[in-house]
Amino acid sequence: MTQDPSPSMTSTRPYLIRAIHEWIIDNGWTPYLLADADEGGALLPGGYAQDGKIVLNVSYNATKHLALGNEKVTFTGRFNGVSMPVSIPTDAVLAVYAKETGAGMAFHEEPQGDDRGGLLQGEERPRGKEGRESGEVEEVAKSLENEGSTEERPERDKPGKEEILSSKPPTPGKPSRPTLRIVK
Repeated sequence: MTQDPSPSMTSTRPYLIRAIHEWIIDNGWTPYLLADADEGGALLPGGYAQDGKIVLNVSYNATKHLALGNEKVTFTGRFNGVSMPVSIPTDAVLAVYAKETGAGMAFHEEPQGDDRGGLLQGEERPRGKEGRESGEVEEVAKSLENEGSTEERPERDKPGKEEILSSKPPTPGKPSRPTLRIVK
């Protein structure tokens, strides 16, 4: 039995932003937030947006007074050594992901004034392959996935054969670093 969402139903976006942010922090990664810099109500430092989007480091070490609220994300961040307040409406958040792996979540754009995603009662959201939502969300997720890949690493940054062979497998529960061993 499915329930029809009530017109006063709140958006899931702020809850998902908080959950993914916490998950990224718990895994020891750096949370990044992709936001629409052109969104009305966004208070962002000038000159850092590219193509109308801005990527922000929202780790506790990079921010001061970070608040992931239901209406907006606010914090004080340093840009070129200058502390500046940042305020982003949750509707302007396009993705939250880990810098190191690209793992996270991309969000679809919700039409203004309709927290149900613009669907009428009884309608279902269009789906693409494997039951996922189709459209821009997949494109953003794919671009974020590629951002964390190692395909474009310069040759000098790639580990050598000896490094790969001598690295020990990670021990569960403890972060580990690869070790080098000289083989003669």
